[in-house]
Amino acid sequence: MPAVQSRLAYPWVEKSKRPASIIVPLLCALYYLRKRLIAAAVAKKRQSDRSQLSTPQLELAQRDLYRPLPNGSRELLVPTRGTVSKVTIHPTKQTTFKSHQPLFTSNDPRRPPGAPAPSTTARVAVNKEFFRQLSAIFKIIIPRTTSKEVFLIVAHSSFLLLRTYLSLLVAQLDGKLVGDLVSANGPGFARGLMYWFALAVPSVYTNSMIRYLQQKLSISFRTRLTRYVHDLYLSPENNFYKVVNLDGRIDGADQFITTDIARFCDTLSALYSNISKPTLDLVLFNIQLGRSIGKYGSLGLAVSYIATAWVLRKVTPAFGKLAAVEAKLEGDFRAAHSRLIINSEEIAFYNGAHMEKDILNRAYLRLIKHVNSIFKIRIVYSMIEDLVVKYFWSACGYCLISIPVFFGPGAAQKRLVAAAKGAATASGEHESEGKSIASRTESYISNRRLLLSLADAGGRLMYSWKDLAELAGYTSRVYALLSTLHDLNANHYTSLTRPDDLDVALPFYDLGSINGLLVETPTDNGVEFDKVPIVAPAPGIARGGEELVKSLNVKVLPGEHLMISGPNGSGKTSVARVLAGLWPVFEGIVRRPANKDIFFLPQRPYLSAGSLRDQIIYPHAYPDYAASGKTEADLLDILKNVHLAYLPAREGGLDTRKEWKDVLSGGEKQRMGIARLFYHLPKFGVLDECTSAVSTDVEGSMYQHAKDLGITLITISHRPSLFKYHHHLLKLTGHDGVWETSQIGTAAEHLSFQKEIDSLEEKLRDVDSWKARLAEIDGELSFTS
Repeated sequence: MPAVQSRLAYPWVEKSKRPASIIVPLLCALYYLRKRLIAAAVAKKRQSDRSQLSTPQLELAQRDLYRPLPNGSRELLVPTRGTVSKVTIHPTKQTTFKSHQPLFTSNDPRRPPGAPAPSTTARVAVNKEFFRQLSAIFKIIIPRTTSKEVFLIVAHSSFLLLRTYLSLLVAQLDGKLVGDLVSANGPGFARGLMYWFALAVPSVYTNSMIRYLQQKLSISFRTRLTRYVHDLYLSPENNFYKVVNLDGRIDGADQFITTDIARFCDTLSALYSNISKPTLDLVLFNIQLGRSIGKYGSLGLAVSYIATAWVLRKVTPAFGKLAAVEAKLEGDFRAAHSRLIINSEEIAFYNGAHMEKDILNRAYLRLIKHVNSIFKIRIVYSMIEDLVVKYFWSACGYCLISIPVFFGPGAAQKRLVAAAKGAATASGEHESEGKSIASRTESYISNRRLLLSLADAGGRLMYSWKDLAELAGYTSRVYALLSTLHDLNANHYTSLTRPDDLDVALPFYDLGSINGLLVETPTDNGVEFDKVPIVAPAPGIARGGEELVKSLNVKVLPGEHLMISGPNGSGKTSVARVLAGLWPVFEGIVRRPANKDIFFLPQRPYLSAGSLRDQIIYPHAYPDYAASGKTEADLLDILKNVHLAYLPAREGGLDTRKEWKDVLSGGEKQRMGIARLFYHLPKFGVLDECTSAVSTDVEGSMYQHAKDLGITLITISHRPSLFKYHHHLLKLTGHDGVWETSQIGTAAEHLSFQKEIDSLEEKLRDVDSWKARLAEIDGELSFTS
């Protein structure tokens, strides 16, 4: 074919040189990038092979949970693939929490106090409140314009733009290939195939990078949000305890932190791609297509968009509310399984498997019924959606791409001029007709390709409305979690109004109205309760908290050991909870030393994940232990004092890592708690029946050793054998909150003990007579048998 015909076959190539000007640099850049990536992968593999650790080395490396950095951050050591990765963790500053707190304040005054979190209400929708909540969360996941997430979004947007441009080139090239095929232009067809394969390389690379960057963006969002929530959830204010015991807005915080945050980040990152790419395609494809179909065709496209959006908006169900309810039911089902795992031994003793199975099945069926209802709702919606997006848009598309064929500019005049001239030869007429057919075919294929891409972009944009509604549900749940944690971190609880039927003479304790104070004082001032009622909080209960102890006035100075006793339910453990700051001080003042000078041992022993050394030094980690100056000899001596000296030899050393809650017996677990007390050496130790599974002689030796170490004991126990290790007794009667104090070792108490001794000696005198009577009974029983 002549050169002129070749140039005419590809005027788009000669006019702008766009494919060659774009593809050649892209190929060079891709080759360079591939070379660098391969070199980096090889270098990383060599380094990994050199740094591969054996199992003992890996266990030894796991001993250092973290390494403190000078700026207050921590370098966390994470074992992965036989090596230990170092991840720097920058804790969220308290000033950041304070600046973010106004963003997570509910603007809805209609929500009643103690109501569930907004994620379970019927107001979840794509509305102004949704965008307000989303903008507040954006302050966390994109904290500044120079953050890594901004770079990922820019890179992602660049590849989206590149894919749209490549789609335009592919559409044009597709038309040219078909046109050359119809006109039997062999060289042009071969050249088109060359360009086709040249476009394939950057196209597949672009698609892969778009998916990769979308996943990276989701992980980056989740990392930001999870670290922020962890810093707030596990803050020194013990928000992880408050959210379960002092607040009723969130059920199953673990579901919120794990599943809901992950779904929110996945949906958000996918939605950005599903909205930005189709929107960009709509703009560019409309411009390109408008050159062929004219202004009236473009107007027809706009009318079809508006009509489609209106129809889908009318038939779209409340996907946001449905997604939120589904997430809550998933959390309930997961919580039921967690409860079964935690209480498996007790349930097995009761033979309660059938009851627990019914509970699990009921939770699962509630979830499945809701999911099935969503499927049924989606049947009608999917039918209308497919009818509008696929078939209606396809019909409109065929009408629009027929405009250049039937109503092309000057088509009638060209036909009249061609008929008037009549001087052309038959072969020339045939060639002209062939060119005309090839030109129309090329135009049709290109426009059809653009229209199909346009329809796909519009369809994805319409589908994204459903994703946006689901994002509203996840946003509501994540926002509810953050809002609740911010409130609890500032000690703000849901407020209740005093019931009208409550007697005026009775006190009303509301978590929204706390007037007491918990004050840290020097150690020499000891522990003091100054007119403090001990109240069991009752979040969401209309009648408020229950008063267990009335206006407690007790002061414990260093060296004055106190024992607290009383019947079950009288409030003994509640006193320790108020002293630890777990429960609020509703009235009065509680004075206590700083955290480093007071140590609490709860009733139920807790063993953390880690080595045997970690169990002794908890809540310290190995870097804290190394900084304290203590040695392994000190730890072995502590184990000796709590009668656990055999443990290192039995279990394989202090660095052995096991599931200790399953390895140690009940008595060993409690003695491990006392070992922690001896390790930390506080000035005050609050022991809440923490030796109930320990024999009396071992218990006595541990208490005496604690006193020898200078630890002032505040013990909650029923055992009279512990009286001799204490100076004062606080007795809670359990009736109307009455309490009384006495000094242990008074004359009255000695007289009471003497009476008990006399009574026992009198009973011992009758031992011989009782033995004789027992022999007579045995003889009678043997005779009758």
